[in-house]
Amino acid sequence: MHASIPEFTRALAESAGELIRRERLDVQGLTSAYKGGTELVTNADLKADHYICDAIRARFPDHRILAEESAPDMLDLSAWQGPLWIIDPIDGTVNYAHGHFQSAVSIAYAEHGRVQCGVVCNPFVSETFHAVPGGGAWLNDTPIHVARKTELRRAIVATGFPYIKGDMTQIVRRLALVLQECADIRRLGAASLDICWVAMGRLDGYYENLSVWDFAAAQLIAREAGAQYGHFKPVPEGISPEFHHQNILVANPALYPQLHELLNRADRG
Repeated sequence: MHASIPEFTRALAESAGELIRRERLDVQGLTSAYKGGTELVTNADLKADHYICDAIRARFPDHRILAEESAPDMLDLSAWQGPLWIIDPIDGTVNYAHGHFQSAVSIAYAEHGRVQCGVVCNPFVSETFHAVPGGGAWLNDTPIHVARKTELRRAIVATGFPYIKGDMTQIVRRLALVLQECADIRRLGAASLDICWVAMGRLDGYYENLSVWDFAAAQLIAREAGAQYGHFKPVPEGISPEFHHQNILVANPALYPQLHELLNRADRG
């Protein structure tokens, strides 16, 4: 990884964060639509997406970009070894459009099939989470670590729900058992921040199915903070666990196996 990438990524995420913060102040200028008839997207998502991608292309013209709004399709990430940027210009768009503060810019840089730099910036509360492998996890300029809880009954666990409401039976079954066995549940609406909150101890665990741009940066931050990051169902053969988007589970090493067993027990009925 080029030595300048961590500093560049943090500065880019924070400047994009300032862009989306300013855009939301212009209430009359903020417009929205629905991708596929279900997923909300605002003009601020698109502006931030183009701003980030243009900055990366100007600095690293040979790098590939996977961005939720402008470039959401790419070859199998498990097979891609070259320089790759994975971008969510606004994670938590529904929160953003409704004036909530739980939204973030997420930027990850990967090479050789592994995330090498991750930044998640919430401009509404001036919090930037960031990490590189072996460098620990940070909130702004302060190191962060996972909470030390060991009992599920004391744990606060977060999750989320899909845009497309099909058969919710399995989701509700998991939710009911987690609520029964843990202290409480949170549904905050921005997966990258949920995972970062596990990293710093505001949450004790998190599980959900996601898109890769939701977790690419945050997973590195969580690992560097001492969290165990993985999946509560087997990862399909030939798929990199680094980028597998289903059945994601994050918790400290004491709670992870307990939540893993709990979620699988829920699926067994």
